[in-house]
Amino acid sequence: MQSPGRDSPILNIVVPCYNEEEVLPDTSRRLSAVIDALIDKSLIGEGSGIYFIDDGSKDRTWPIIADLCEAHPGRFHGIKLTRNRGHQNALLAGLQNTPGDILITIDADLQDDIGSIEQMVRYYHDGCELVFGVRSDRRSDGPFLNFCAHATYGLLRRLGADVIPQHADFRLMSRRALDALGRYSETNLFLRAIVMQLGFRTARVAYPRTKRLAGVTKYPVSKLAALAIDGITSFSMRPLRLITVAGLIVSVVSFLLGFWALGAGIGLFAGRQEVPGWASTMVPLSFIGGLQLICLGIIGEYIGKIYLEVKRRPHYEIEQTL
Repeated sequence: MQSPGRDSPILNIVVPCYNEEEVLPDTSRRLSAVIDALIDKSLIGEGSGIYFIDDGSKDRTWPIIADLCEAHPGRFHGIKLTRNRGHQNALLAGLQNTPGDILITIDADLQDDIGSIEQMVRYYHDGCELVFGVRSDRRSDGPFLNFCAHATYGLLRRLGADVIPQHADFRLMSRRALDALGRYSETNLFLRAIVMQLGFRTARVAYPRTKRLAGVTKYPVSKLAALAIDGITSFSMRPLRLITVAGLIVSVVSFLLGFWALGAGIGLFAGRQEVPGWASTMVPLSFIGGLQLICLGIIGEYIGKIYLEVKRRPHYEIEQTL
């Protein structure tokens, strides 16, 4: 890796927050220390800072952000959304409304390794426009959540979504990459796959995931599943193709069953005439009915996304900036 070859860029760290009053004091202190260390090494410029995006929190998150901005003007900044719009929209609000030559996004709980930020910045100086943080160890999440996360990434990739396994939203983006991202206007946001569409020179930084500083996770299994569904239906047509394949298979099986029933009815098989029973009637009907409902649900998910895209509603509204 080369030494810095550009003038010291302005780095701003974007931190989406939702009910994070328990972690913000420690998070702000630790991120500010990272900024100071990078400035001392001339890797970033003096005007670098931290932008907290309050995603409609119901606790004291915004008052804490306001106090930080007042106590340390120029280092801390706040953007308050009018209501809770979800993690991906809060991230987008930060990316679209934060200045700087490079931006790094990271969650407020700091389970992602802030020690990797320096390596990300060095990759930027080496010519990379995108640097992805990749979790090399997730044992701190517990066995169940760890299994769900691995299964989610595996499913996304098998169904055609271009994502980096174990990469969430801890990444560095150059201003050039941010300008390219601004040309993606879709309503259904899945930033982990959208940034993969940008191209540019990339790098990866591996790190072990640690426990939350305090509080509880804002990404339980239900939200993880919803995010996976959004990613699959926003970036892959494979589920629709699987429906076609399933329809062909069921048609063939139905044809064979019909042939068997006709033959049994006229006594073609081993000289016996089978009497139709309840099981032979209900099992195929239940199977076909269940398959039809699943297929309709998948088709409905895609139609719903078309419905939202056509409306072109804004991702967020900003109530206040500090």
